[in-house]
Amino acid sequence: MTDAIALDPGARRAILDACDALRDDGVRMLEGLVRCRSTLGKEQSALEEMARIYEGLGLSPRRVPTDPAALAGHPGFSPPLIPYEGRDNVVAVHRPARGGGRSLVLQGHVDVVPEGAEDEWTTPPFEPAIRNGRMYGRGAGDMKAGIVSYVTAFRALRAAGLQPAGEVQMQSVIEEECSGNGALACMVAMPKADAVIIPEPGPGLPALYTAEVGVVWAFVTVTGRPAHVRDKQAGVNAVEAAMAVWARFQDYEREMNRAEHVHASFRGVNHPVNVNLGTFEGGEWNSSVATRARLGLRVGVMMGNTADRVRADIDRIVDAARGDPAMKGAKVKVEYKGFHADPCVFDITAPIVKLSQRNFAEVAGHDLRMYPATGLTDGRFFQLYQGTPVACFGPDAQEIHGIDESVGLDSMHDITRAIALTMAEWCGVERV
Repeated sequence: MTDAIALDPGARRAILDACDALRDDGVRMLEGLVRCRSTLGKEQSALEEMARIYEGLGLSPRRVPTDPAALAGHPGFSPPLIPYEGRDNVVAVHRPARGGGRSLVLQGHVDVVPEGAEDEWTTPPFEPAIRNGRMYGRGAGDMKAGIVSYVTAFRALRAAGLQPAGEVQMQSVIEEECSGNGALACMVAMPKADAVIIPEPGPGLPALYTAEVGVVWAFVTVTGRPAHVRDKQAGVNAVEAAMAVWARFQDYEREMNRAEHVHASFRGVNHPVNVNLGTFEGGEWNSSVATRARLGLRVGVMMGNTADRVRADIDRIVDAARGDPAMKGAKVKVEYKGFHADPCVFDITAPIVKLSQRNFAEVAGHDLRMYPATGLTDGRFFQLYQGTPVACFGPDAQEIHGIDESVGLDSMHDITRAIALTMAEWCGVERV
Protein backbone atom coordinates (compact mmCIF):
# COMPACT_ATOMS: atom_id res chain seq x y z
CA MET A 1 0.00 0.00 0.00
CA THR A 2 1.76 3.13 -1.24
CA ASP A 3 2.60 5.65 1.50
CA ALA A 4 0.80 3.53 4.12
CA ILE A 5 2.51 2.92 7.43
CA ALA A 6 2.66 -0.75 8.41
CA LEU A 7 0.72 -1.59 11.54
CA ASP A 8 3.70 -2.36 13.74
CA PRO A 9 3.29 -3.52 17.36
CA GLY A 10 3.71 0.02 18.65
CA ALA A 11 0.92 1.37 16.44
CA ARG A 12 -1.28 -1.54 17.40
CA ARG A 13 -0.76 -0.83 21.07
CA ALA A 14 -1.37 2.89 20.59
CA ILE A 15 -4.70 2.19 18.86
CA LEU A 16 -5.84 -0.14 21.63
CA ASP A 17 -4.78 2.34 24.31
CA ALA A 18 -6.76 5.05 22.51
CA CYS A 19 -9.83 2.81 22.41
CA ASP A 20 -9.51 2.34 26.17
CA ALA A 21 -9.17 6.08 26.74
CA LEU A 22 -12.28 6.77 24.65
CA ARG A 23 -14.45 4.10 26.27
CA ASP A 24 -16.39 6.46 28.54
CA ASP A 25 -16.93 8.88 25.65
CA GLY A 26 -18.46 5.99 23.71
CA VAL A 27 -20.86 5.20 26.54
CA ARG A 28 -21.99 8.85 26.61
CA MET A 29 -22.42 8.82 22.83
CA LEU A 30 -24.59 5.72 23.09
CA GLU A 31 -26.71 7.37 25.79
CA GLY A 32 -27.32 10.30 23.46
CA LEU A 33 -28.37 8.06 20.59
CA VAL A 34 -30.69 5.94 22.75
CA ARG A 35 -32.48 9.11 23.82
CA CYS A 36 -33.42 9.66 20.17
CA ARG A 37 -36.87 8.10 19.76
CA SER A 38 -36.04 7.01 16.21
CA THR A 39 -38.98 4.77 15.35
CA LEU A 40 -40.31 4.63 11.78
CA GLY A 41 -40.96 8.13 10.50
CA LYS A 42 -39.29 9.75 13.52
CA GLU A 43 -35.63 9.10 12.73
CA GLN A 44 -34.76 12.79 12.29
CA SER A 45 -33.31 13.29 15.79
CA ALA A 46 -30.94 10.34 15.41
CA LEU A 47 -29.94 11.44 11.91
CA GLU A 48 -29.16 14.94 13.19
CA GLU A 49 -27.16 13.43 16.04
CA MET A 50 -25.14 11.36 13.56
CA ALA A 51 -24.44 14.45 11.46
CA ARG A 52 -23.07 16.16 14.58
CA ILE A 53 -20.99 13.09 15.42
CA TYR A 54 -19.49 12.98 11.93
CA GLU A 55 -18.68 16.68 12.11
CA GLY A 56 -16.92 15.99 15.41
CA LEU A 57 -14.66 13.58 13.51
CA GLY A 58 -13.64 16.41 11.19
CA LEU A 59 -15.78 15.01 8.35
CA SER A 60 -18.45 16.71 6.27
CA PRO A 61 -21.78 14.91 6.54
CA ARG A 62 -24.05 14.81 3.50
CA ARG A 63 -27.62 13.70 3.05
CA VAL A 64 -28.57 10.81 0.79
CA PRO A 65 -32.29 10.75 -0.02
CA THR A 66 -34.26 7.52 -0.39
CA ASP A 67 -36.07 7.97 -3.71
CA PRO A 68 -38.54 5.15 -4.47
CA ALA A 69 -38.83 6.21 -8.12
CA ALA A 70 -35.07 5.89 -8.59
CA LEU A 71 -34.82 2.59 -6.69
CA ALA A 72 -37.97 0.84 -7.88
CA GLY A 73 -36.20 -1.10 -10.62
CA HIS A 74 -33.51 -2.47 -8.30
CA PRO A 75 -33.95 -6.13 -7.27
CA GLY A 76 -33.28 -5.21 -3.65
CA PHE A 77 -36.03 -2.59 -3.42
CA SER A 78 -38.98 -3.09 -1.06
CA PRO A 79 -42.38 -1.35 -1.29
CA PRO A 80 -42.31 1.57 1.18
CA LEU A 81 -44.61 1.89 4.16
CA ILE A 82 -44.55 5.70 4.44
CA PRO A 83 -43.08 8.66 2.48
CA TYR A 84 -39.38 9.50 2.75
CA GLU A 85 -39.44 13.30 2.84
CA GLY A 86 -37.43 14.72 5.74
CA ARG A 87 -35.76 11.41 6.57
CA ASP A 88 -32.61 11.45 4.42
CA ASN A 89 -29.79 9.09 5.32
CA VAL A 90 -26.54 10.66 6.53
CA VAL A 91 -23.10 9.71 5.22
CA ALA A 92 -19.58 11.03 5.70
CA VAL A 93 -16.37 10.11 3.91
CA HIS A 94 -12.79 10.09 5.15
CA ARG A 95 -10.32 10.61 2.32
CA PRO A 96 -6.65 9.89 3.05
CA ALA A 97 -3.90 12.42 2.52
CA ARG A 98 -1.76 10.21 0.31
CA GLY A 99 -3.86 7.11 -0.19
CA GLY A 100 -2.91 3.71 -1.50
CA GLY A 101 -4.98 1.75 0.99
CA ARG A 102 -8.09 -0.35 0.51
CA SER A 103 -11.48 1.31 0.98
CA LEU A 104 -14.06 0.39 3.60
CA VAL A 105 -17.70 1.07 4.42
CA LEU A 106 -18.76 1.32 8.08
CA GLN A 107 -22.56 1.16 8.17
CA GLY A 108 -25.33 1.09 10.74
CA HIS A 109 -29.04 1.80 11.01
CA VAL A 110 -30.46 4.46 13.32
CA ASP A 111 -34.08 3.29 13.16
CA VAL A 112 -35.52 1.25 16.03
CA VAL A 113 -38.69 -0.79 16.45
CA PRO A 114 -41.52 0.48 18.69
CA GLU A 115 -41.02 0.10 22.42
CA GLY A 116 -44.17 -1.97 22.98
CA ALA A 117 -45.78 -1.75 26.39
CA GLU A 118 -43.72 1.00 28.02
CA ASP A 119 -45.13 0.20 31.45
CA GLU A 120 -43.48 -3.23 31.25
CA TRP A 121 -39.97 -1.74 31.06
CA THR A 122 -37.92 -1.57 34.25
CA THR A 123 -36.79 1.91 33.22
CA PRO A 124 -38.29 4.03 30.40
CA PRO A 125 -37.20 2.71 26.99
CA PHE A 126 -35.76 5.99 25.71
CA GLU A 127 -34.06 6.96 28.95
CA PRO A 128 -30.81 4.94 28.90
CA ALA A 129 -29.96 3.19 32.15
CA ILE A 130 -26.84 1.23 33.09
CA ARG A 131 -27.24 -1.81 35.35
CA ASN A 132 -24.62 -4.49 35.99
CA GLY A 133 -22.44 -3.49 33.06
CA ARG A 134 -25.29 -3.28 30.54
CA MET A 135 -27.02 -0.30 28.98
CA TYR A 136 -30.78 -0.64 28.74
CA GLY A 137 -32.94 1.19 26.24
CA ARG A 138 -34.69 0.69 22.92
CA GLY A 139 -32.06 0.52 20.19
CA ALA A 140 -29.14 0.24 22.62
CA GLY A 141 -28.29 -3.15 21.16
CA ASP A 142 -30.05 -3.01 17.79
CA MET A 143 -27.95 -1.30 16.68
CA LYS A 144 -26.81 1.99 18.13
CA ALA A 145 -24.01 0.34 20.09
CA GLY A 146 -22.56 -0.88 16.80
CA ILE A 147 -22.62 2.63 15.37
CA VAL A 148 -20.83 3.92 18.47
CA SER A 149 -18.24 1.18 18.05
CA TYR A 150 -17.30 2.13 14.50
CA VAL A 151 -17.26 5.86 15.28
CA THR A 152 -15.10 5.31 18.36
CA ALA A 153 -12.79 3.02 16.39
CA PHE A 154 -12.19 5.79 13.87
CA ARG A 155 -11.62 8.29 16.68
CA ALA A 156 -9.11 5.93 18.26
CA LEU A 157 -6.95 5.86 15.15
CA ARG A 158 -6.91 9.65 15.15
CA ALA A 159 -6.07 9.75 18.86
CA ALA A 160 -3.15 7.44 18.15
CA GLY A 161 -1.82 9.91 15.57
CA LEU A 162 -2.97 7.79 12.63
CA GLN A 163 -5.72 7.66 10.06
CA PRO A 164 -6.83 5.13 7.44
CA ALA A 165 -4.75 5.21 4.24
CA GLY A 166 -7.84 4.22 2.24
CA GLU A 167 -11.21 5.88 1.80
CA VAL A 168 -13.66 5.14 4.63
CA GLN A 169 -17.38 5.72 4.14
CA MET A 170 -19.58 6.02 7.19
CA GLN A 171 -23.28 5.47 6.55
CA SER A 172 -26.18 6.05 8.97
CA VAL A 173 -29.31 4.65 7.36
CA ILE A 174 -33.03 4.32 7.97
CA GLU A 175 -35.54 1.48 7.62
CA GLU A 176 -33.31 -1.51 8.26
CA GLU A 177 -36.18 -2.74 10.41
CA CYS A 178 -38.84 -2.66 7.68
CA SER A 179 -37.43 -2.37 4.15
CA GLY A 180 -33.69 -1.75 3.93
CA ASN A 181 -34.35 0.98 1.37
CA GLY A 182 -32.13 3.45 3.24
CA ALA A 183 -29.14 1.13 2.93
CA LEU A 184 -29.97 0.46 -0.72
CA ALA A 185 -30.11 4.20 -1.45
CA CYS A 186 -26.68 4.75 0.10
CA MET A 187 -25.14 1.75 -1.63
CA VAL A 188 -26.36 2.99 -5.01
CA ALA A 189 -25.31 6.60 -4.36
CA MET A 190 -21.82 5.92 -3.01
CA PRO A 191 -18.72 4.49 -4.76
CA LYS A 192 -18.25 0.73 -4.43
CA ALA A 193 -15.80 -0.02 -1.63
CA ASP A 194 -13.42 -2.95 -1.19
CA ALA A 195 -15.21 -4.23 1.92
CA VAL A 196 -17.99 -3.50 4.41
CA ILE A 197 -18.27 -3.80 8.19
CA ILE A 198 -21.76 -3.72 9.75
CA PRO A 199 -21.68 -4.14 13.55
CA GLU A 200 -25.12 -5.71 14.02
CA PRO A 201 -25.64 -7.27 17.48
CA GLY A 202 -25.18 -10.90 18.32
CA PRO A 203 -27.94 -13.02 19.94
CA GLY A 204 -26.97 -12.64 23.59
CA LEU A 205 -23.27 -12.89 22.81
CA PRO A 206 -20.88 -11.42 20.23
CA ALA A 207 -21.48 -13.08 16.87
CA LEU A 208 -20.51 -13.14 13.20
CA TYR A 209 -23.39 -13.41 10.74
CA THR A 210 -22.78 -16.30 8.34
CA ALA A 211 -26.18 -16.29 6.61
CA GLU A 212 -29.58 -14.70 6.97
CA VAL A 213 -33.09 -15.51 5.86
CA GLY A 214 -35.08 -13.26 3.56
CA VAL A 215 -38.36 -11.66 4.59
CA VAL A 216 -41.65 -10.69 2.94
CA TRP A 217 -44.18 -8.44 4.63
CA ALA A 218 -47.85 -8.77 3.68
CA PHE A 219 -51.07 -7.21 4.92
CA VAL A 220 -54.27 -9.25 4.55
CA THR A 221 -57.56 -7.37 4.93
CA VAL A 222 -60.78 -9.34 5.36
CA THR A 223 -64.15 -7.64 5.03
CA GLY A 224 -67.20 -9.50 6.40
CA ARG A 225 -70.84 -8.58 6.81
CA PRO A 226 -71.77 -6.77 10.05
CA ALA A 227 -74.87 -7.61 12.04
CA HIS A 228 -76.26 -7.21 15.54
CA VAL A 229 -75.04 -10.02 17.74
CA ARG A 230 -78.64 -11.23 18.19
CA ASP A 231 -78.54 -12.03 14.43
CA LYS A 232 -74.96 -13.35 14.54
CA GLN A 233 -75.65 -16.16 12.07
CA ALA A 234 -76.80 -13.62 9.49
CA GLY A 235 -73.45 -11.87 9.52
CA VAL A 236 -69.92 -12.78 8.44
CA ASN A 237 -67.41 -12.13 11.21
CA ALA A 238 -64.25 -10.64 9.70
CA VAL A 239 -62.19 -11.43 12.80
CA GLU A 240 -63.10 -15.12 12.69
CA ALA A 241 -62.48 -15.18 8.94
CA ALA A 242 -59.06 -13.56 9.41
CA MET A 243 -58.15 -16.20 12.00
CA ALA A 244 -59.01 -18.89 9.44
CA VAL A 245 -56.52 -17.25 7.06
CA TRP A 246 -53.89 -17.12 9.81
CA ALA A 247 -54.33 -20.84 10.55
CA ARG A 248 -53.25 -21.62 7.00
CA PHE A 249 -50.07 -19.57 7.45
CA GLN A 250 -49.27 -21.61 10.55
CA ASP A 251 -49.55 -24.74 8.41
CA TYR A 252 -47.23 -23.14 5.85
CA GLU A 253 -44.68 -22.32 8.56
CA ARG A 254 -44.58 -25.96 9.68
CA GLU A 255 -44.10 -27.09 6.09
CA MET A 256 -41.25 -24.63 5.42
CA ASN A 257 -39.35 -25.89 8.49
CA ARG A 258 -39.31 -29.48 7.28
CA ALA A 259 -35.72 -30.70 6.91
CA GLU A 260 -35.87 -30.93 3.12
CA HIS A 261 -36.64 -27.19 2.88
CA VAL A 262 -33.83 -26.01 5.19
CA HIS A 263 -30.59 -24.88 3.54
CA ALA A 264 -27.28 -26.33 4.73
CA SER A 265 -26.35 -22.92 6.20
CA PHE A 266 -29.09 -23.44 8.80
CA ARG A 267 -28.53 -27.08 9.67
CA GLY A 268 -28.91 -27.47 13.44
CA VAL A 269 -30.93 -24.25 13.81
CA ASN A 270 -34.29 -24.94 15.39
CA HIS A 271 -37.19 -23.52 13.40
CA PRO A 272 -35.28 -21.14 11.07
CA VAL A 273 -38.28 -20.06 8.96
CA ASN A 274 -40.63 -17.97 11.05
CA VAL A 275 -44.04 -16.63 10.04
CA ASN A 276 -45.21 -13.95 12.44
CA LEU A 277 -48.59 -12.34 13.00
CA GLY A 278 -47.10 -9.01 14.04
CA THR A 279 -50.10 -6.72 13.93
CA PHE A 280 -53.86 -7.24 14.07
CA GLU A 281 -56.68 -4.75 13.72
CA GLY A 282 -60.30 -5.77 13.75
CA GLY A 283 -63.84 -5.22 14.83
CA GLU A 284 -65.78 -2.21 16.04
CA TRP A 285 -67.98 -3.24 18.96
CA ASN A 286 -68.32 -6.22 21.31
CA SER A 287 -71.98 -6.61 20.45
CA SER A 288 -71.55 -6.32 16.67
CA VAL A 289 -70.35 -8.92 14.19
CA ALA A 290 -66.98 -7.54 13.06
CA THR A 291 -66.95 -5.82 9.69
CA ARG A 292 -63.23 -5.77 8.95
CA ALA A 293 -59.96 -7.26 10.19
CA ARG A 294 -56.38 -6.74 9.03
CA LEU A 295 -53.44 -9.08 9.57
CA GLY A 296 -49.84 -7.82 9.36
CA LEU A 297 -47.61 -10.78 8.45
CA ARG A 298 -43.88 -11.32 8.33
CA VAL A 299 -42.94 -14.43 6.33
CA GLY A 300 -39.39 -15.82 6.36
CA VAL A 301 -37.61 -16.85 3.16
CA MET A 302 -35.10 -19.72 3.27
CA MET A 303 -32.10 -20.04 0.95
CA GLY A 304 -33.15 -21.89 -2.16
CA ASN A 305 -36.34 -19.88 -2.12
CA THR A 306 -36.88 -16.27 -3.19
CA ALA A 307 -38.99 -13.36 -2.03
CA ASP A 308 -40.87 -13.48 -5.33
CA ARG A 309 -41.80 -17.13 -4.83
CA VAL A 310 -42.84 -16.56 -1.22
CA ARG A 311 -45.06 -13.69 -2.33
CA ALA A 312 -46.70 -16.12 -4.76
CA ASP A 313 -47.09 -18.59 -1.86
CA ILE A 314 -48.87 -15.91 0.17
CA ASP A 315 -51.28 -15.23 -2.68
CA ARG A 316 -51.92 -18.96 -3.01
CA ILE A 317 -52.55 -19.42 0.73
CA VAL A 318 -55.01 -16.54 0.83
CA ASP A 319 -56.82 -17.82 -2.25
CA ALA A 320 -57.11 -21.28 -0.70
CA ALA A 321 -58.49 -19.79 2.51
CA ARG A 322 -61.49 -18.44 0.59
CA GLY A 323 -62.93 -21.97 0.74
CA ASP A 324 -62.96 -22.05 4.55
CA PRO A 325 -66.49 -21.98 6.07
CA ALA A 326 -65.58 -18.91 8.14
CA MET A 327 -64.74 -17.05 4.93
CA LYS A 328 -68.08 -17.69 3.21
CA GLY A 329 -69.36 -14.35 2.01
CA ALA A 330 -66.21 -12.46 3.07
CA LYS A 331 -63.99 -10.35 0.80
CA VAL A 332 -60.21 -10.48 1.09
CA LYS A 333 -57.40 -8.25 -0.17
CA VAL A 334 -53.61 -8.70 0.05
CA GLU A 335 -51.17 -5.76 0.03
CA TYR A 336 -47.39 -5.88 0.01
CA LYS A 337 -45.54 -3.11 1.84
CA GLY A 338 -42.23 -3.29 3.65
CA PHE A 339 -39.73 -6.10 3.28
CA HIS A 340 -39.39 -7.91 -0.02
CA ALA A 341 -35.94 -9.30 0.73
CA ASP A 342 -34.09 -12.33 -0.55
CA PRO A 343 -31.99 -14.54 1.75
CA CYS A 344 -28.22 -14.25 1.77
CA VAL A 345 -25.18 -16.38 2.53
CA PHE A 346 -22.12 -14.32 3.46
CA ASP A 347 -18.64 -15.17 2.26
CA ILE A 348 -16.97 -15.98 5.56
CA THR A 349 -13.72 -16.85 3.76
CA ALA A 350 -13.35 -13.21 2.62
CA PRO A 351 -10.20 -11.46 3.91
CA ILE A 352 -12.20 -8.74 5.72
CA VAL A 353 -14.09 -11.44 7.61
CA LYS A 354 -10.98 -13.39 8.56
CA LEU A 355 -9.24 -10.20 9.67
CA SER A 356 -12.22 -9.22 11.80
CA GLN A 357 -12.37 -12.66 13.41
CA ARG A 358 -8.66 -12.65 14.22
CA ASN A 359 -8.69 -9.17 15.72
CA PHE A 360 -11.79 -9.84 17.79
CA ALA A 361 -10.29 -13.04 19.20
CA GLU A 362 -7.13 -11.14 20.11
CA VAL A 363 -8.87 -8.35 22.01
CA ALA A 364 -11.69 -10.41 23.57
CA GLY A 365 -9.85 -13.62 24.34
CA HIS A 366 -12.48 -15.77 22.63
CA ASP A 367 -13.91 -16.30 19.16
CA LEU A 368 -16.97 -14.71 17.63
CA ARG A 369 -19.86 -17.15 17.49
CA MET A 370 -20.84 -18.20 13.96
CA TYR A 371 -24.45 -17.09 13.58
CA PRO A 372 -26.89 -18.07 10.81
CA ALA A 373 -29.56 -15.47 11.49
CA THR A 374 -33.29 -16.08 11.38
CA GLY A 375 -33.65 -12.33 10.88
CA LEU A 376 -31.95 -10.12 8.31
CA THR A 377 -29.54 -7.19 8.04
CA ASP A 378 -28.52 -4.57 5.50
CA GLY A 379 -25.47 -6.69 4.72
CA ARG A 380 -27.45 -8.53 2.06
CA PHE A 381 -27.37 -5.57 -0.32
CA PHE A 382 -23.59 -5.48 -0.54
CA GLN A 383 -23.23 -9.26 -0.77
CA LEU A 384 -26.06 -9.99 -3.21
CA TYR A 385 -26.02 -6.95 -5.49
CA GLN A 386 -22.45 -5.65 -5.37
CA GLY A 387 -20.40 -8.74 -4.65
CA THR A 388 -18.69 -6.73 -1.91
CA PRO A 389 -17.46 -8.83 1.04
CA VAL A 390 -19.24 -8.05 4.31
CA ALA A 391 -18.09 -8.64 7.88
CA CYS A 392 -21.33 -8.40 9.85
CA PHE A 393 -20.52 -8.82 13.53
CA GLY A 394 -21.47 -7.04 16.69
CA PRO A 395 -21.78 -6.96 20.47
CA ASP A 396 -23.79 -9.01 22.92
CA ALA A 397 -27.36 -7.70 22.87
CA GLN A 398 -30.34 -9.08 24.72
CA GLU A 399 -34.10 -8.65 24.29
CA ILE A 400 -33.85 -6.76 21.01
CA HIS A 401 -37.40 -5.97 19.82
CA GLY A 402 -38.49 -6.99 23.33
CA ILE A 403 -38.85 -5.47 26.80
CA ASP A 404 -35.70 -4.20 28.54
CA GLU A 405 -33.45 -4.37 25.47
CA SER A 406 -29.80 -4.05 26.48
CA VAL A 407 -26.21 -4.27 25.29
CA GLY A 408 -23.13 -5.37 27.19
CA LEU A 409 -20.75 -2.42 27.51
CA ASP A 410 -17.67 -4.66 27.78
CA SER A 411 -18.81 -6.39 24.61
CA MET A 412 -19.32 -3.05 22.83
CA HIS A 413 -15.76 -2.11 23.81
CA ASP A 414 -14.41 -5.39 22.39
CA ILE A 415 -16.20 -4.69 19.10
CA THR A 416 -14.77 -1.16 19.07
CA ARG A 417 -11.23 -2.44 19.48
CA ALA A 418 -11.72 -5.18 16.88
CA ILE A 419 -13.05 -2.68 14.31
CA ALA A 420 -10.22 -0.24 15.03
CA LEU A 421 -7.53 -2.85 14.40
CA THR A 422 -9.33 -4.26 11.39
CA MET A 423 -9.78 -0.81 9.83
CA ALA A 424 -6.11 -0.03 10.39
CA GLU A 425 -4.92 -3.29 8.83
CA TRP A 426 -7.44 -3.31 6.00
CA CYS A 427 -6.98 0.29 4.90
CA GLY A 428 -3.41 0.72 6.03
CA VAL A 429 -2.51 3.77 8.07
CA GLU A 430 -0.78 7.08 7.55
CA ARG A 431 0.25 9.79 9.98
CA VAL A 432 -2.35 12.42 10.71
